[in-house]
Amino acid sequence: MRALITGGAGFIGSHLADRLLDRGDQVVLLDDLSTGRLANIEHLTGNPDAEFVLGSILNADLVDHVVSRCDVVYHLAAAVGVNLIVEKPLESLMTNIRGTEVVVEKAHKYGRRTLVASTSEIYGKNVSDRLSEDDDRILGSPLKSRWSYSEAKAIDEILAYTYWREKGLETVIVRLFNTVGPRQTGSYGMVIPRFVTQALRGEPLTVFGDGSQTRCFCSVHDVVGGILVLSEEPEAFGRVFNLGGSEEISMSDLAERVIRLAGSSSSVEFIPYDVAYEEGFEDMQRRVPDTTRARELVGFHPSEDLDGIIKAVIAHQQR
Repeated sequence: MRALITGGAGFIGSHLADRLLDRGDQVVLLDDLSTGRLANIEHLTGNPDAEFVLGSILNADLVDHVVSRCDVVYHLAAAVGVNLIVEKPLESLMTNIRGTEVVVEKAHKYGRRTLVASTSEIYGKNVSDRLSEDDDRILGSPLKSRWSYSEAKAIDEILAYTYWREKGLETVIVRLFNTVGPRQTGSYGMVIPRFVTQALRGEPLTVFGDGSQTRCFCSVHDVVGGILVLSEEPEAFGRVFNLGGSEEISMSDLAERVIRLAGSSSSVEFIPYDVAYEEGFEDMQRRVPDTTRARELVGFHPSEDLDGIIKAVIAHQQR
């Protein structure tokens, strides 16, 4: 099988490519390198089963060409990270909405099964215990750039779902909760690689807000495994699935744990949201996934704990 991965030079896309190649598939990696990096896929250079295509998902003719040559589409390309969304909201909206429209439209044209990667940002400020796929979205003003990413990904989900419902395109949607691992950069606001970089340099770990906000983290290897089995499960078509970890931790406790595991002498510094991002910035106080649906259908169960995830990021950055 030949798989198209949009965002194939990205953090998750490159790990998905590795998994597909390891099992004998071919991959075409489409990426404009706006957030993806050639360093993530340099180990694939010379592999006859891996092809890199430099280009944007906004280029309809290019997307048409690569989709026509593949059997399945993994749509991971997106403008990601809080920093990028706040700094370039219009560019992010165009990429996340129009780009997905192009990809899904071409997938339908050629009848290619498609997995669309969405996000836990969908839930907004909903702080319910164990967010399930059917829980309500609670968002702030649409004039706050913080929520533009959530709105855009919601439209992505609607596109994928309605193409399945009205046109019969086999689509699966996955909502990812703080996926972490080697190759991830902290440049766009991803907290664990940013903390690790600061700890290894002996710099203060900068915690935004008061540090009481909590998150759950999941290894990229577990997430990629979930993506693969869901994309190939007929009962998953037309449905959405949470993929994430189960260990909840506050950002202040996370900073202390990174310092300990890195053997660092760094301190912790708290930065107000208005300084870190923009005036009036709103964050989610709590985000914990309920992954029952994925577990019951395909046996999704994260195998790597938080310490293991942090250690893997530390080892990667040290190398």
